[in-house]
Amino acid sequence: MYLIGEALLGRGNEVAHVDILIGDKDGPVGMAFANSLSQLSKGHTPLLAVIRPNLPPKPYTLIIPKVTVRNMEDAEKIFGPAQTAVARAVADLVEEEVIPKDKVDDWVIIVSVFIHPKAKDFRKIYSYNYGATKLAIRRALNKKPDINRILWDKDRARHPVMGYTVPRLWRPPYLQIAIDITSYDKVEKIIKEIPKSDRIILEVGTPFLKKYGTKVISKLREIAEDKFIVCDLKTLDVGRVEVLLAFEETADAVVASGLANIKTLNVFVHEAKRLGIYSFIDMMNVQNPVELLKSLDNLPDVVILHRGIDAENNERPRWDLIKEIKDLDKKILVAVAGGISPITMHDALKQGADIIIVGRYITQARDPERSVREFLHGFETALAGVTDEWGEIDHFRVNLDEE
Repeated sequence: MYLIGEALLGRGNEVAHVDILIGDKDGPVGMAFANSLSQLSKGHTPLLAVIRPNLPPKPYTLIIPKVTVRNMEDAEKIFGPAQTAVARAVADLVEEEVIPKDKVDDWVIIVSVFIHPKAKDFRKIYSYNYGATKLAIRRALNKKPDINRILWDKDRARHPVMGYTVPRLWRPPYLQIAIDITSYDKVEKIIKEIPKSDRIILEVGTPFLKKYGTKVISKLREIAEDKFIVCDLKTLDVGRVEVLLAFEETADAVVASGLANIKTLNVFVHEAKRLGIYSFIDMMNVQNPVELLKSLDNLPDVVILHRGIDAENNERPRWDLIKEIKDLDKKILVAVAGGISPITMHDALKQGADIIIVGRYITQARDPERSVREFLHGFETALAGVTDEWGEIDHFRVNLDEE
């Protein structure tokens, strides 16, 4: 038997990150414990946790430095505040009966400890490592996190060291701003003016891509780092190649035309899933979108019911297909496009649309920010009274996570 735990607490150079293993002395953790203590590694020398010299806690606990110890200044941080912090955390958990007293002579614990070379404040090193060790052990013994929490949080959380969000489409509805104009300066101005919202998607439209190429996506990342960016290539052939083009420029999604050959669409969806980006299929001019989807090996992540600009006055939107498409797979998202205003948006949302795609109403407006806010306000009205199971979006949870 062995259990695994992890915790990060604190901030700045003194931040603590610990990984732990708990297990029986005669099991794999006990073997790793003995091997680590008898086979020393330069710069990562293991040491027993002690409350004070000559007073280790039970279960016996081995500390392994994650960061190379280069000199005595580094060593003092490990053989000092970190060493006693880990030991006291273990002893307190025994006293609190989190660790059963009848197991203290049967179990051993291995704790990997991160100490930043620039850490200076011994009190913070102690406090953060004490708290992180207790939290990691509690999590291990309670078999946390729960798998449902992992699946819910994997597309929502932000890693504090990485510093930016990897956006995913988990919280519809969304406003997708279709950038179909061909002036880069104007596009940059619009992106800088639109309000910050997790419900906004940026679509790098086909005309814009034709003028500047897919490399423009990476350039836009400089001003829209956290945004979900869709690359609207409207792929008709060489599905694998075009997905790769979008992926290499950091697009979060790529669009194929539903008029493409079935083999192209199958390759397109497969390649997008393999690379971890979203696949959109645009159903503009496709006679029977539902039958097309049924013929695919795998469904795309998003289906676009798109009424083209040239057909807006003569063609009714096909929002009645939204339910049929969602009946194929409850995870599929449906986007609607084609002359949508803040007024007509409500009908689309009532019929189950997840993404409202808007171009000219925003990009050609005198005040793009105001136009965007009209749609976001409409979302608020549509979502009145709706709450998330786990609370607000994208918690920056360093100190506030569960045990």
